[in-house]
Amino acid sequence: MKLKQTFSAVVLGLAAMNIQAAEFVLTDSTKGTDVGDWQVSNSSLGLKSDDHFSVEKRRLHGGKQLGVDVIIVNNGELTVTLVPTRGMGILHVERDGERILGWDSPVKEVVNPMFIDLESRNGLGWLDGFNEMLVRCGYEWTGHPGVDENGQLLSLHGRVQNTPASNVKVTIDDIPPHKITIEGDVSERTFKKAELTTRTKLEIIPGENSFSLHDTLTNHASYDDEYQIIYHSNFGRPILEEGAKVTAAASEVSPFNDYAQAGLESWQTYLGPTKDFDEMVFNLKPIGDEKGNSLVVLHNRSANKGVAVGYNVKQLPVLTLWKNTDTEKQGYVTGIEPGTSYAYNTKFQRPLGLVPTIKAGESKHFDVTYTVLRNEGDVSQALKQVDTLQKGKPVKQSKKLIVDLNKVQ
Repeated sequence: MKLKQTFSAVVLGLAAMNIQAAEFVLTDSTKGTDVGDWQVSNSSLGLKSDDHFSVEKRRLHGGKQLGVDVIIVNNGELTVTLVPTRGMGILHVERDGERILGWDSPVKEVVNPMFIDLESRNGLGWLDGFNEMLVRCGYEWTGHPGVDENGQLLSLHGRVQNTPASNVKVTIDDIPPHKITIEGDVSERTFKKAELTTRTKLEIIPGENSFSLHDTLTNHASYDDEYQIIYHSNFGRPILEEGAKVTAAASEVSPFNDYAQAGLESWQTYLGPTKDFDEMVFNLKPIGDEKGNSLVVLHNRSANKGVAVGYNVKQLPVLTLWKNTDTEKQGYVTGIEPGTSYAYNTKFQRPLGLVPTIKAGESKHFDVTYTVLRNEGDVSQALKQVDTLQKGKPVKQSKKLIVDLNKVQ
């Protein structure tokens, strides 16, 4: 049973009715309501749990993060910080008080989208707010900026990450293990253009070292439309270091451009911070099991800490690997990016069949799971899962460019 009530109703009813679980509406744009700073825990709900858990909403102040809302979910093992103001992205994940998933961007504040001009710097304005562990890129378009075939400037990686969620709610199951669910609606609605909405959903169970995203994209228009999505998952210290390694279930890897060709043979391993290292990007053709489930593992040099990213190739058929091992101050980071598309501009991906269509009234579903690998045993187990998917076959290295940018520009 889940009781759907407003925040105030739940608070008033807890003592009198001994309510043990509830749905808390934090933001509702249709009613113009918001609870402001807020928190709840297993103790305040009267739930007996082996793992203490809590959910807190805060509003940030100062600089360009003025008015930004964050939701901090502590499941007793991990602390996940979401940003409803920035498309329900995930800022970082902590364990034992230290960041385990995330990276150090030159962008230090959680930037309010009101300070972002996506079309600045010839469509690179998205970078003015880029510092999250998980960024959804899309949904109307994604990829590198450029002018589309119809003459429209498509800015870097779309608009969704700089769109505040319209409605946000928290649900905590009354039955053990007391799953915590955070939902937020993000809309891309433009007159005569797109009418896409995404119900984002994060699920996490108290005491577990993983969490999952279950997103639903719906086309509310009367006409079919294109869509694209990349789950731009970004990791730096403490996992990324010289000798760190990525292992993906894939049949083939190829360079994104000429510059990446030089790093093809060492695509799985990482340098330490390296001045004047330009970003290297690789296109992978992932493989999954009979249900389409696939896995990517990134671990440190000692293979005793890391992250596993699980996704479904029927939903997200391609994988981009972004290696940006520049200096620490410039942004030492790598991106593991399952998606419907690679990172090329949209007009280059249509001939590849990587700009899918969503029919009028149709919904598309995307599921991604992140598992924090805490020790050698966790890393070893995750790598064995990738080996099982590979079935003893190596990842083929192809020097052929999927898109030759020298010829198309």
